[in-house]
Formats: sequence, C-alpha cells, structure tokens
Amino acid sequence: MLDIKFVRDNPDIVKQNIKNKFQDEKLPLVDQVIELYGRQLEAKQGAEALQANRNTLSKQIGALKGKAKKEPEKAAEYEAQAAELQAQVTREAEEREKLAKEADQLAAQVREIMLKIPNIIDPSVPIGPDDSCNVEVQRFGEPKVPDFEVPYHADIMAAFNGLDLTSARRVSGTGFYYLLGDIARLHEAVLAYARDFMINKGFTFCVPPFMIH
Repeated sequence: MLDIKFVRDNPDIVKQNIKNKFQDEKLPLVDQVIELYGRQLEAKQGAEALQANRNTLSKQIGALKGKAKKEPEKAAEYEAQAAELQAQVTREAEEREKLAKEADQLAAQVREIMLKIPNIIDPSVPIGPDDSCNVEVQRFGEPKVPDFEVPYHADIMAAFNGLDLTSARRVSGTGFYYLLGDIARLHEAVLAYARDFMINKGFTFCVPPFMIH
C-alpha cells in the first residue's frame, strides 16, 4: 500500500501509474482520498488543540483553587472563575470527543481507499494491458517442445482423486480447489522438502501468526 503522504504530494504520478495499469476507473479515488485525508488531519489537529487547551485550563483551575485557599477573603471570586473555566472544559470535552471520533472514521475511510490504489510500477516493467506486452529479458538455451500433449496440472491431480473443485468453489470462489489424499500428502512433502532445504542453507524456520496486519 502506498503512503498517503506520497499520494497527497504526488497525485499526478499516482494517477499516471493507475493509467499505466489500465485501471482508469480508480482515478477518482486519488482526489477522493486526498480530500478525506485533509479532513482527517483537520479533525485530528482540532482535537489535539482542544486537548492542549484543556491541559492549560486545568492548570489555571488548579491555580485559582490554590489562591482561594491562600486568600479566603477572595475565595468566592476565585471559585467563580474556576467554575467558569471548568464549564469551558466540559463544553470543549464534548467537541474534542466529536472531533476525535470523526478523525478515526475518516482514517478508516482513507485506509479503505488506499488499499484500492495500486502500487507504483517499477520502471523496468513494460507497460501493457496483459502478458502479451511482456518483454523477454534473457534466455537460457532453447525451449524443448515434447512430442506429446502436456496435461493441465489440475487434470493430473483429478486423475488421482486428489482434487475437489466443487466444494472449494462454494467456500472460496472460482479458481480454488481442495487437495485430497495422496495429492495433499505430496503437497505437504514438497513444502517439507523446501523447508529442510532452506534450513540446511542456514535459514531459521519461522511460523508467522495467521492474522497479519
């Protein structure tokens, strides 16, 4: 995900990148997220200003109460001033809470949109709508074409009763599948081989949490 500050400071670059990815329907998101981010900053700064003022008023209230104890003859005057400041603190607390809540809501909207704006394409990547525009960078040897039809990998797994497309489609949608039986065991074996291969290369095996920010 891009940094919102980068999007705000470089809207033209972000928009051109969206065009380069042929995702023009996302172009309005750039101006939209910049506007929302501006409102988020205003709400956050407003809440912070009110919080700073509350701290100042709290000190003034404490000072007035201290004077009331030291100067009993003026206690009523000091207490009245303190009560007036306390009423201001109460009023501003409601506004501060409102602004803080607004800032949080806007931050959530900004993040939701930022997740839809594509990352910047690396300069080395050729621009094109699909893989037909890919550029061959380097070739090693000549490709070998077998004299028989190469079966699709899903057909191979299905031949061993190791594939369930129907159930997976209900759970995750088209393009996913459950691995079953020996095919599932083969899958795990390949993962175990890759794990041990990398451990032998000096890497530390790590299992991350399933939920990641």
